[in-house]
Amino acid sequence: MHKKHLREVSKFQMLKIFFGFYFLFFGIFTNAQCAMCRASLESSDNVKQAEAVNDGIIFLMVIPYILVAIVSFGVYRIMKSKKNTLS
Repeated sequence: MHKKHLREVSKFQMLKIFFGFYFLFFGIFTNAQCAMCRASLESSDNVKQAEAVNDGIIFLMVIPYILVAIVSFGVYRIMKSKKNTLS
């Protein structure tokens, strides 16, 4: 019974990881401009500049999520190692 529970937990964790990567990679194709940035870039004819601003905004938006994921993973490993030493 214990192994069955571990297998169910690992399936749930794999599902969370799958959806995390899915939203990370497929969410990048959105337009992330604020209204003022969009208005100023639409008034000019430079499409490359608009794409560069979009990429910069997405880059700045993704970094905090990556940092939170790294810290969360570190906390998870610490908690798991403490739990294993108590057993």
